[in-house]
Amino acid sequence: MIKFDEVQVGDELPVLQTKAISRTTLALFAGASGDHNPIHIDIDFAKKAGLNDVFAQGMLSVAYLGRLLTGWVPQAAIKKIDVRFTAITQLFAEITCSAIVKEKFERDGSKVVLLSIDAKDQNGEVKVSGIAEIVLR
Repeated sequence: MIKFDEVQVGDELPVLQTKAISRTTLALFAGASGDHNPIHIDIDFAKKAGLNDVFAQGMLSVAYLGRLLTGWVPQAAIKKIDVRFTAITQLFAEITCSAIVKEKFERDGSKVVLLSIDAKDQNGEVKVSGIAEIVLR
């Protein structure tokens, strides 16, 4: 596992690049997450709502951010993820997740690394942004 002293402010995590989000991706994520809102999986419902097609669940991009973080540290090291949704993720979007170290500090005896995180589509549009707190040794 990476150590607190090995991390510097400004360090960037290796990016996570996804494949294009397909209808299958949305259906599988609906089953895994319990988010069965038809706006994400039923094209007829989406069209009746005035949309051209379904769109991805917001939490799918957050799940991708989770994969980015667990590719860097064990899940138990992740103490907080706080995000805001900034744009709809369209079908067939390819999401790039990135993170950069913004702060390092000690709190209550723990060595904390604060990351700025975001998920963008292939056009550079931010879909989700926020912070993650990681506790290292």
